[in-house]
This record gives sequence, C-alpha cells and structure tokens, in this order.
Amino acid sequence: MKIFYLFSLAKKSAWNRRGSLVLAIFSVALSTALLLGVERIRTQVKESFTQTISGVDLVVGTRGGDIELTLYAIFHLGSAANNMSWKSAKEIAALDDIAWTIPISLGDSHKGYPVTATNADFFDHYKFRGGKRIAIASGKPFSDIFDVTIGSEAAKNLGYKIGDQIVLSHGEGRTNLAEHSDKPFSVVGILAPTGTVIDRSLYISLEAMEAIHIDWQGGAPIAGLSVSPEMARKFDLEPKSITSLLVGLKKRSKVFAVQRQINEWQSEALIGVMPGVTMDRIWRTINVGERALTFISALVTIAGLFGLASAILAGLGERRRELAILRAAGARPMDIVALLSCEGVLLVVCGAGLGAAALALLIAIFSPIVADSYGIAIYLSAPSAIELALLAAIVLAGFLTSMIPAIRAYRMSLSDGLAVVT
Repeated sequence: MKIFYLFSLAKKSAWNRRGSLVLAIFSVALSTALLLGVERIRTQVKESFTQTISGVDLVVGTRGGDIELTLYAIFHLGSAANNMSWKSAKEIAALDDIAWTIPISLGDSHKGYPVTATNADFFDHYKFRGGKRIAIASGKPFSDIFDVTIGSEAAKNLGYKIGDQIVLSHGEGRTNLAEHSDKPFSVVGILAPTGTVIDRSLYISLEAMEAIHIDWQGGAPIAGLSVSPEMARKFDLEPKSITSLLVGLKKRSKVFAVQRQINEWQSEALIGVMPGVTMDRIWRTINVGERALTFISALVTIAGLFGLASAILAGLGERRRELAILRAAGARPMDIVALLSCEGVLLVVCGAGLGAAALALLIAIFSPIVADSYGIAIYLSAPSAIELALLAAIVLAGFLTSMIPAIRAYRMSLSDGLAVVT
C-alpha cells in the first residue's frame, strides 16, 4: 500500500510543478517516438521488401548488377540497362528443370504508377508473403489486348472502378511524359490488397505493350504514323524482348545448376539471380546505416532522460521545505528516495506513452504518402516484442536517471530541518 501512496503523492507533486516539467516530458516523448519510429521503419521496410515475392527461385535478365536487376524487376526501383530477348525467355522456359516462368516487361506508367506487362502465368504462379497468391477483389484479370488490371492502392488513390477508360504514358515518372492517348485501356479488374508493390502497379498483357508501341520508335511516336487500336490487333504482337523473367524450378536443389546454365547462355549475355541471396546482400549493405540510426536514436533518448532528471534536480531547491515537512511527518530518508524515484518513473511513463501515441498518429497520417511515393508499406500495428522491450528499457533507464535527483534529495533530507532554507 505504501508504494501506491508514494505514487499518488508523486503524481500530485508533479502536477503542482507541471509548468516546469512539461518540456521535460515532451523531450522524453520526442526521443521515444524517434527510437520506436526507427525500429518500426526498419522492421516494416525490411518486411515490405522481403515479403513482396515468394517462391521465385531465379530472376533472369541481361548481364549486369544482381542488386539492380532484383530491385527493378521485383520492386520497380531504378532502371534496366537492357532487355533480354523473348526468344531466350521461351528457351529458358522450355528447360527440363523449369516448372514455370513469369515474363515481366516494364517501362511505361500511369500517373506515376508503374505499368507491368506480363501474361496469365503472373496470376497463376506469383506468390507473396509466405506463399499467398494474388486475388482479384473485383472484376477479372486482363484478357483482351486493351484490358488493364489495377493494384488496390492505385485504384483507390486514382478513384478507378471497373469499366473506366485510362491512358498509359511512355516512360516512368509523373510529369512531362508522352501518352499513348490513341490506345486507351479499359479497367477490367482490381486486385485485392497485398501490402506489397503489387498494390501500386497496373498490369497489362505483353501483347498490349507491343500494341501501344507499334507506331513508336526510339522512345518517341513516329511522325505521320498512327495505328488505331483496331488496326493494332491485326499485327503480330508477340514481344521481341522483355525486361526480366521470374523462374520457378521443379526442384530447388537444381537452382545452382540452372543458374550456371543461364549465366553461360550462348545467344546473349544473361544473368540468373537468386532473389533471397540478393536481398540478404542488400540488408547487409544497409545494416551499418540501420545501426547508426538506432544508436543516434538511443543517444537522443538518453539525452531526453537526463533532461528530465535535470528538471527534477533544478526544482529540488524549491522543494526543500516540502521534503523537510515530509521528514517531520515521519518519512524516512529512503522514503524520500522512493518518492523522487516514483516521480521520475511516472514522468517517464507519461513521456513514453505520449511518444508512442505520437508515433501512431504520424504513421496514420504519413503511411499513405510513403506507400504512394515509394511503394513501402508502413502500417499501424500492435507493438512488437522489440518495441515493448525498448519501452521497458526506456522506463528502466528513466528509473535509473531519476536516482540522481533522488540521491540528492536523500542527502538534503538528512541535513534539512523545518527551518526555512534561504
């Protein structure tokens, strides 16, 4: 019961001095939000990347950097140096050890959202987040040349529904892009949310990608030539090249043999990349940055806690009569220590709680913006075990730093009496 009495007394004492302590609490809240925010962003960005694709054994593209190929083919980040031929893609798909392939062709966009050209194998074999398959929330996958199926986030942000007509743009980005305005597409399907880059992509057929570029050359429309959608259907729309090929094997034990076979491809210079290995390399590369951010956040948190201890210390001079009266009422020196410690812990808990609430508010406000701009899903969720451990560490550190003014008060209480301190 005594501890509850001390906490009650500490709460009333802190409330009477709320004007001088509010900045200290705000400092703890800010440092807590920063520390938890770095941890939340670190874990959810990694989760967003690693769960974007599942079950793909190799990513095949023209020879170059494995990280660049993985980032562009799967996450639509960066750009591809060259395309691989459709002939090689078909030959690789016919290899004995290959179970399935998903061709990917990139390069166009719509209002800042990437357009991915593929075929029905994408909906049959593409998996994410531990083996989940892509689902259609409404409508159907594309089937006609000028059909488009849209990711959930892109459809929501752009306000599209089944039956809407849209125009794709040549190139990637948001501004100053030439449009394929003579060949509009009809929205036939909207994908269910996945929490990955799929949500912000538009999907068309490989034939559609060829059709909209029939009257283009060198990245620009051919002057004086315009092919209507009806005329485009009469052309041979088999693709000449694609950006990359996602490969699934019959037996994963064959991955190194198939990778070596692709890397030694005779007709063109290709590279086969294992996405899991590449992702590990990416995270090892940025691990130093992660640690630096966490270290800086921890230093800021420690500085906030010492600021709180300084605020309590600064007020001890004004509280010497209060502490002397408590001694006269029967409080022991250790009771004074406990009172100051309870006060410090109470203030740290308030600051940490305020910081966690502020972080949740910031995530709610800015997560749609981050997802729209970078395709990274940062979402509200219950605190993870690491976050709870960090909160507990903050409270423990707050208790330890509050011992500084508590020990000072203990020494004062041994010498002070009821006389007014001047």
